[in-house]
Amino acid sequence: MKKILLPILVVVLVLALPTAVLAAKPDQGLKGLKGQAGNSNVAFVELWEKDPSTWDIVEDGAWGKLKYNLEGPTFDFVFNGHGLEIGINYTLIYYADPWPGNNPGAFIANGTANDEGDIHLAGSLDLGMDLPHPDDANYPDGAKVWLVLSEDYDGTTCQMTGWNPTEYLFEYDLISYNDTDV
Repeated sequence: MKKILLPILVVVLVLALPTAVLAAKPDQGLKGLKGQAGNSNVAFVELWEKDPSTWDIVEDGAWGKLKYNLEGPTFDFVFNGHGLEIGINYTLIYYADPWPGNNPGAFIANGTANDEGDIHLAGSLDLGMDLPHPDDANYPDGAKVWLVLSEDYDGTTCQMTGWNPTEYLFEYDLISYNDTDV
């Protein structure tokens, strides 16, 4: 019986390890790991709660990670946020400078933080443009992706309507996406 239990236990532990690692908050020393994953079409960027007076990351604040394809006919993404306010509606956006961010900007997805303060957003969106767009003041350096309060964003006009930066997650670095059917 012991000969059977040990291999089963080892297999269970090996299978559980990647899940635990992916769910853990990034080590503060590793903060900002981003960009293309090897030679794949997949990239990552972290979003962080920041102090609006200094734009420094708030230690032990809310955070999230966006996984996205660098190119394709659709912007394929998965976003997982943590440490958010329970029951609050959030919207993931492309914010194109200057204010109010509709230069042209884009609504990506929205949802509500669950009972643990987590949010999971995923999809495949036809943006109809590259990121950043040439009208974005950040062009050609990259695009800003933010998680904002849904009540502070108009998804129809793709612009900010309020400003509560202590409640948002901001990109650690700019991203780029090539829409291959534009």
